[in-house]
Amino acid sequence: MAEFDTVRTAQVGARTVAIDEGLRAHMNKVYGLMSVGMLLTALAAWAISGLAVTTDPTTAAAQIGTDKYLTSFGAAIYLSPLKWVVMFAPLAFVFGFSAMIGRMSAATAQLVFYTFAVTMGVSISSIFLVFTGYSIVQTFLVTAVAFAGLSIWGYTTKRDISGWGSFLIMGVIGLIVASIVNIFLGSPAVMFAISALGVLIFAGLTAYDTQNIKNTYLAHAQHGDTEWLGKAAIMGALNLYLDFINMFMFLLQFLGNRE
Repeated sequence: MAEFDTVRTAQVGARTVAIDEGLRAHMNKVYGLMSVGMLLTALAAWAISGLAVTTDPTTAAAQIGTDKYLTSFGAAIYLSPLKWVVMFAPLAFVFGFSAMIGRMSAATAQLVFYTFAVTMGVSISSIFLVFTGYSIVQTFLVTAVAFAGLSIWGYTTKRDISGWGSFLIMGVIGLIVASIVNIFLGSPAVMFAISALGVLIFAGLTAYDTQNIKNTYLAHAQHGDTEWLGKAAIMGALNLYLDFINMFMFLLQFLGNRE
């Protein structure tokens, strides 16, 4: 009997070790996918802003500052009706991707995620026209430190924060509606309130999503469905990517120095 208990304990211990190793690999994949997505977004934003701006007034379509002009390409994506497509394309992308990922292979879902990251870069490229490069880098580093701390807390805490989800999602919906309304109002006070709430909401979502990614893996790890786990890692990366990007954009309203 003692020998049976010893064998059973050894089997349970081995299974626990395997799950722990799988969880670490899963989280590394999530953060790796997210990091690649962030890199693609940064490169796309920088490249598009470079194509949109010129210092040569003879080839300019519009002037946006001292010795700074928009090219015809820049005028098209920032001043023409096309700007609405550029602005809302990432939002449509997220809803479509979330609805269709169940029918995609993991490889296709990863490619779509990277395509979304590039689209997001195009959408936020105007920050290089509005804010100084130094303040953008500074805000990015502040966001990275805050994100890392919140994500580590979400991963390690013993507290169940799953109850935060519904309130935070309601907050995101409220932010989207308020942001769309303020596009037409143009109120600095409303923008300040949106930015302050946005930082708090996406800080909470960072911790919540990290814990949810961990718990989702632990709930399905024993099933051995590698295809499902691969897509779960991509969705986890997408959620954390959106948390980071939105927290960065809202913090930029406070920390960014305008050109």
